[in-house]
Amino acid sequence: MKKTNKTDEMKSEYKRENLGVGVRGKYYEAYKESHNIVLLQPEVAKAFPTEESVNKALKSLIKVAQTSIGSTKHSSRS
Repeated sequence: MKKTNKTDEMKSEYKRENLGVGVRGKYYEAYKESHNIVLLQPEVAKAFPTEESVNKALKSLIKVAQTSIGSTKHSSRS
């Protein structure tokens, strides 16, 4: 069995000056690139209460848009 070191344990109290200098927004850009969080307006959230329902609706909208764009691409003007 591995012995635990006394220094690895949590202290009962931490003082701010012992934590070092904090940098505001240090990981902001990396977080923004790796997460795609979208805030919905209340009426939209009410209509689509789950992640699954939002994705299903958006995928359906994408299909409709691609179909309508596809039909106008191939149509010719006279």
